[in-house]
Amino acid sequence: MNKYAYRNKLAVVTGASSGIGKAYAKELAARGCHVVLAARSKDKLDALSGEINRQYGVQAYALACDLSKADASRQLAEQISKLGLSVDILINNAGFGTYGRFEEIDLEREQEEIMLNTAALVDLTHRFLPDMLRRGDGIVVNVASLGAFMPCAYTAVYGATKAFVLSFSEALWAETRGRGIRVLALCPGVTDTGFFDAVGSKDMAAGRKFTTPEKVVQAGFRGIDQRRSYILDRRTDYFIVRMLRFFSRRRVALIMERMSNPKRHL
Repeated sequence: MNKYAYRNKLAVVTGASSGIGKAYAKELAARGCHVVLAARSKDKLDALSGEINRQYGVQAYALACDLSKADASRQLAEQISKLGLSVDILINNAGFGTYGRFEEIDLEREQEEIMLNTAALVDLTHRFLPDMLRRGDGIVVNVASLGAFMPCAYTAVYGATKAFVLSFSEALWAETRGRGIRVLALCPGVTDTGFFDAVGSKDMAAGRKFTTPEKVVQAGFRGIDQRRSYILDRRTDYFIVRMLRFFSRRRVALIMERMSNPKRHL
């Protein structure tokens, strides 16, 4: 295991105001890392940055932005540059899901989902990775999902975006390994965050037990130290992913439809 030295590095964490992003920011700060906190809620970011500054003695910068909007990634990168900061670590955590029959979900909401979950993630990676490569040092963690490994009926767009994140991250891991960069797709299962509140239903969890953001984050740090291309946060999830190989994709799609069907949870 080759542990990464976080002290005095600078990390950008998107979706930092709550859940996995907040837990990531605090754990990075506890390891001596300065953090840029990015999310929509300025009040939450200001409170978290103050808490981090006081508790961990590192610099925390609160930059409010909505990465689901066009050009927001560029604006965030420019803000970071104007502060004279050089990014060593990028945690692409911001994202949300939608649940229901595809044709009944608001199209604009799904376009925002695609923009935030995939386009903003690629944009920020493209902006910060070149400097990491020039220095021969850096980390990119892209938060995907257990759903990245299977077609997800009733969360069709969400599952597709996370499959993109997993594939993109694994390809980038292969391109950059041996060049001082560590790239990881962090693939949590159902986690106790505000995700399901935003979705408006816990039905898509299909009755599975929730884990904590802190446990997900610890899996992310293990994955980086082990130079993994992806990591799941629970052993049972590895079992699920391995079992999928024994079924046709058609069968998996049908199983997921039965498990996630809104009618099943009435």
